[in-house]
Amino acid sequence: MAIAVGLSVMLEADFLGAALPLFMADEVGAVEWSFDTGWSRAGVPAWLEGVLDEYAAADRLYGHGVHYSVLSGEWGGREENWLHCLEQELASRRYRHVSEHFGFCSGGDFHRSAPLPVPFTTETLALGRARLARLADVVGAPVGLENLALAFSAEDVAAHGRFLDELLAPDGFLLLDLHNLYCQACNFDVPAAELLAGYPLARVRELHVSGGSWQEAPSAPGRPIRRDTHDDSVPDAVYDLLATVIPRCPNLEVVIYERLGGTIADDTADETMRADYRRLLATVAACTAT
Repeated sequence: MAIAVGLSVMLEADFLGAALPLFMADEVGAVEWSFDTGWSRAGVPAWLEGVLDEYAAADRLYGHGVHYSVLSGEWGGREENWLHCLEQELASRRYRHVSEHFGFCSGGDFHRSAPLPVPFTTETLALGRARLARLADVVGAPVGLENLALAFSAEDVAAHGRFLDELLAPDGFLLLDLHNLYCQACNFDVPAAELLAGYPLARVRELHVSGGSWQEAPSAPGRPIRRDTHDDSVPDAVYDLLATVIPRCPNLEVVIYERLGGTIADDTADETMRADYRRLLATVAACTAT
């Protein structure tokens, strides 16, 4: 199957305004939807329902969870309710596959951001496998995990790919986020190529490409950290990574571009998003030309 290129769709009007010309030009070959972002709302906009149904009918809709929190220490009503909502979601439309994030994001009010890393221990491994098995039972198929941008140390960065490989079921897959990998390479001064060598690239079924931002770290003034904020253009280094990775992922089927709604402030940002996406299309096409 040819590698599809698509968008992670957002609810916000600024995202629709920027993405609509891409849809109208038939340049969006797949759609990814973070379904649990819509569960807490009174439904999703009619335009988005139409997009999701159209891509589901064409077998080009991919599901990506945000709030399951695979590696949270406790199991309770929140997690059970999440799986129940997923059952309803999967009954409403067909997804080619379902993925989630590595890490945890349900630790209480101290944390309202991206998933956080965990220690790479045998206990963490057992917990994660059990949670992924519950998720796979509901999905009715193997599920995937996305690598994180955050890490505790250079040692954790070096072990991240191996730990993901051990955590996934034998037929589970890896969603490799290249900007997350870029963040780790920048923040821990490790060549991205060296990090890639530790990842099970034969498991990669999906790639994410996005931009991000730099932020001053209070603990290290003058040494900003790279964050996966999805609010700016894609760095050249991430496109270089993409061209390097595609030939090494024999089971890759889709590459998804991410840009957060609410971050596309004006016509210039509109044009930047579309230019990023079209550069992504061109890069994938060049890597897969025969």
